[in-house]
Amino acid sequence: MSRSSAPSHREVELLETLRRLGGSGRNGELALMLDVSEETVRRTLKTLAKAGSVERVRGGAYLVGPRSSGEAGPSFFRRMGEYPEEKAQIAAAVLPRIADGMTLFLDVGSTTAYVAEALRQRRNLTVVTNSIGVAQLLANHNGNRLHLLGGEMCSDDRGTFGPVAEAQVARFAFDVAVLSADALSSRHGLLFHNAAEAELTRAITSAAEQVFVVTTHSKFTETAPYRGPAPQQLTLVASDKEPGKKLARALQDWGVDFTLARPTEEEA
Repeated sequence: MSRSSAPSHREVELLETLRRLGGSGRNGELALMLDVSEETVRRTLKTLAKAGSVERVRGGAYLVGPRSSGEAGPSFFRRMGEYPEEKAQIAAAVLPRIADGMTLFLDVGSTTAYVAEALRQRRNLTVVTNSIGVAQLLANHNGNRLHLLGGEMCSDDRGTFGPVAEAQVARFAFDVAVLSADALSSRHGLLFHNAAEAELTRAITSAAEQVFVVTTHSKFTETAPYRGPAPQQLTLVASDKEPGKKLARALQDWGVDFTLARPTEEEA
């Protein structure tokens, strides 16, 4: 740390918690683990950022300096900091479709993380995830049962992938899978930059009764090299803006519903 004084007990605790989370964490995760308010977390992070120990981004922070294997860096939290209001609106739009007691899969996407926060309102969920952040938010809460997939940890996404994760997914029958993607194509459907993520998504979709894709409008114009599941397997796409005519027509042809997330009354 750049300052001469020693860090406080709270600061040491927060730094250690960030290390346990793989080098990065959202304010909500940190508050839950430390049993303090998010305002306390924000104040402590502000002090640590001034001292050069962490880098703050919207909604969280990550450790500064050399990273050990498995630690997440700024890429994940850069995504978390993009379109935060829109992602919260998307989460609110899909929440009514998820009931107490359901069995769910939630992936490592940044918009999915907002859905996980909204799901803290539900009870007795069985949640399967490959995301460290989702696990922290929903484990040991409101009677939930949480299963964190094994496999190889991808530091950029703070999640697990690979054959172990795919084999474990096959044990479950999901009422709903909540997925993200790096792009949404009118020709191919969900696209990914990571081949392992595309493969895991196909396994998840095969085990799900309904598949919800949560994504901001920015993904409508992106592209990526790896194809996910057949788009006809999707149930719903929820986003903050309407898709263009070509994508809208493709969703209709695939039999996929579209839900437009709208600002809450407080935001309007």
